[in-house]
Amino acid sequence: MSKLSLLDLGFFVAETEASPKHVAGLLIYKRPAKSTAAFAKNLYREYLTFTDVKPPFNRTIQFSLSALPHWKDAEHVDLGQHIFYHKLENGQNDRQALYDFVARLHTPMLDRSRPLWEVHVIDGLGDGRFALYQKMHHAYADGVTMARWTAENMAQSADDLELRPVWTQTHGGHGPRRKKASQEMMQSLWKEVGGTTLRFLGISRLAAMLFLESVNLTKNAIALPFVSSAKTPLTGQVTPGRQFTTAGVSMERVNKIRARTRSTINHVALTCLDGALRRYLSDQGVELQRPITIQMPVNLRQEGEKTAGNKIGIIQVELSPPTDDPYVRLRNIGFSLRSVRTMIDSVAPEGIESYTILTGLVAQIAELLKLSNTLPPMGNTLVSNVPGPKSHLYLKGAKMEEMHPISTLPPSNLLNITLFSYAGDLFFGLIATDELPNLQRLGEYVQEAFTELEKSVQDAHAA
Repeated sequence: MSKLSLLDLGFFVAETEASPKHVAGLLIYKRPAKSTAAFAKNLYREYLTFTDVKPPFNRTIQFSLSALPHWKDAEHVDLGQHIFYHKLENGQNDRQALYDFVARLHTPMLDRSRPLWEVHVIDGLGDGRFALYQKMHHAYADGVTMARWTAENMAQSADDLELRPVWTQTHGGHGPRRKKASQEMMQSLWKEVGGTTLRFLGISRLAAMLFLESVNLTKNAIALPFVSSAKTPLTGQVTPGRQFTTAGVSMERVNKIRARTRSTINHVALTCLDGALRRYLSDQGVELQRPITIQMPVNLRQEGEKTAGNKIGIIQVELSPPTDDPYVRLRNIGFSLRSVRTMIDSVAPEGIESYTILTGLVAQIAELLKLSNTLPPMGNTLVSNVPGPKSHLYLKGAKMEEMHPISTLPPSNLLNITLFSYAGDLFFGLIATDELPNLQRLGEYVQEAFTELEKSVQDAHAA
């Protein structure tokens, strides 16, 4: 038996049919040379033979009146309920058809009566390609952890044909505990006391920063929650049904902009998203007079820490005030992010985590009471950045060409965007409710905004 952290438990409390709390990944592969058309089907059949399921993939969630919610190891895991094979038909197997199919897979909740994960092998894509859609409950892992687990179990070269399914591997944070009971109890007590103190000090410091921001004595330390415009197509009551699309640019192009402007990947990516979102909102007849506010997850793990579960915080960040100049937008966002980074570094991780739980609870209550269409949201959208492998990975000789994380929707947000760098490309994964119009167009606007930023930076340095 293993207890849940407050943050992990929160994903179950917040979960509804309209707003499931799972994360996923879409992995697109090219079949090995000289392989047959049955490659993906054979892969699926081989997956079903790996029956030694390790934590957390053998764990179910237990709720009762006599004990706190906890994980319990399942006596048996039926892989037929977790691993699936699909084949798209000719003429309905292009890129958009794949995205539409994945969106349908992403829509339903995972069944809580069994371990909370699925793997779908999707065959029949054009040009000898197939895909994997991997889905697990957010309480198992955050996006960074899920991406790491996926990468760790892929091969580094096409010559390595060993199959290492993620559910058969031992992952950090779930190993057996062998300390003496008394020592374990004392360490646990000390951790709780120290953690409570750090939470109190951290949340007090954050409260002071937010107060100074609210009375205009500071600027861009951290954006205030629940003050962004509520009247945009990006926010409101989360409803069932999902749609998915992506955009992508080469890291070579990103790095040229970074070198010329001394910016980070986040600066460049958020500049493109800011321009694309404003153009998209303009299509819907919305012209914001203030900066777009995003919710931004931050990784609270220490360097080298590889625990399972979730260890993230979510803070609000203002992007750029309205401007038609992408280079000015880049500089504004750079200033905002540097200020936020300074703030995060000055607050204990426990304080950020407590702030995340408190603000998330307020937003969740509004969603459960169906008030998200009238009350201001925490931000206009959520944007996260998940670093991925720098080199191509392989699966039984099949080259993984693309890797797209697919997240969940926070309360009152109809759109979630995940940035993911993999093998020389930066991908933008966009997941939204069916109610958000023209999501594919927003993806196109992201790529156009990047081209506009390139030109603006070139013109600025040529002047």
